[in-house]
Formats: sequence, structure tokens, C-alpha cells
Amino acid sequence: MRDEQEACRAIERYADTVKRLCIIHLKSGPDTEDIFQNVFLKYVLSSAVFESEEHEKAWVIRVTINECKDLLKSFFRSRTVPLEGLPDLPAQDPSGGREVLEAVLSLPQRYRDVIYLHYYEGYSAVEIGKLLSKNVNSIYTLLHRARTLLRKNLGGDEFE
Repeated sequence: MRDEQEACRAIERYADTVKRLCIIHLKSGPDTEDIFQNVFLKYVLSSAVFESEEHEKAWVIRVTINECKDLLKSFFRSRTVPLEGLPDLPAQDPSGGREVLEAVLSLPQRYRDVIYLHYYEGYSAVEIGKLLSKNVNSIYTLLHRARTLLRKNLGGDEFE
């Protein structure tokens, strides 16, 4: 079990990443808050020893994705009707960034994960492959297909 100081440091360092991942997966503010609490509770109760800050971040991302998937598979989630629309998300870039974020959120789950981890978190295809337990070539394929879908959805065909 970790002490309070270590938990506060982890929350300060990874809070934004966890929240963004949750919003991308769940598209719900209250569910995001629940998963946020679960992730950091698991962090505090975990006895895992991290080799580096990157290892710790990868652990937090993996736990967050797994928690989101578990919630989406839950009995409660499958027996409720989703609310229409997304919660108001702060746009990274006020001059059109919202449109790109909405396009990313509209992608199928397998594409959304790799695009988010690559462009928003800065991971390479090799690192994403390790995080998601997938072959690196599969990650390259998913990135290519996701970019093609985004280009089509955003009307960017003239840039080819």
C-alpha cells in the first residue's frame, strides 16, 4: 500500500491522462469520475514496483483502459439508455480543435485508442503495441485506417 504523499504525486501527474482516456471511452462525466476514483484506489492499494516514470504511466493507462472496458461490459451499463450528446469538453485548440476531437471520439473503439495514445499522449507504435498487447504491425495498420477515416470524416481528401 502506498502512502498519501505518493498517491497525491500520482494524481497530480496522471489525473489529466486518466480523465481524457475515460471521456474518450465512456463519453460520460459521472462515469469518468467513478473510473478516476477506481484507478487511483487501485494505485494506492497496489504493491507494484515501477521501474521508471514511464512504466508507472503505462500501468495507469492500462488500468484506466481496463476499468473503462469493464464498466462498458457491466450489467448496469448494458441495461441503460445512453444520454444523447457529449458532455462539454474543453477544446485543445479553440480554432477547430473541437471538430477534430469530436471526429476522434466518433471513431470505432479500436481506432480511437491508438489515435489517442499516439497523438494526445505521444506514444510510438511500438509502445502502443506493448500497452495494448498487440503486434506493432497491427498498430501501424490501425493508425493508417484511423487516419483515413478521420480524413474522410473531416473532409481532408484534398491533402493527399
